[in-house]
Amino acid sequence: MRAGDELPQLTIPVTRTLIVSGAIASRDYQDVHHDPVASQEKGSPDIFMNILTTNGLVGRYITDHFGSGTILHKVAIRLGAPNYPGDTMVLTGSVEQVDGDTATVRVVGANAIGKHVTGTVTITVPGGASAGGAA
Repeated sequence: MRAGDELPQLTIPVTRTLIVSGAIASRDYQDVHHDPVASQEKGSPDIFMNILTTNGLVGRYITDHFGSGTILHKVAIRLGAPNYPGDTMVLTGSVEQVDGDTATVRVVGANAIGKHVTGTVTITVPGGASAGGAA
């Protein structure tokens, strides 16, 4: 793991089921995450993904690449364009900084509208990591 390393893309189809199940799993019962009519009444064209689901997908992206032993110390993300049913979110990342077994990884998740999520994840990979998984 070196500063400047690029992570491979992860493509996630954004389905209605993913949006609703992510909201339920994170106990986020806001109607905009499961009720299309209520979402439209509030100005949205459809239901949209909540930040907790996005946070989980960012974590998955990191551990898929660096391995299941990776420790996520800090996930600092900001939402932008909503993820609606039928979207595809593509996560990309790059290692910004490395200090021993600890690194900061910049992550961007984009869909057809724009950037859905941007941020950084601070991780420790026990024993370091090689591209594609834990060492």
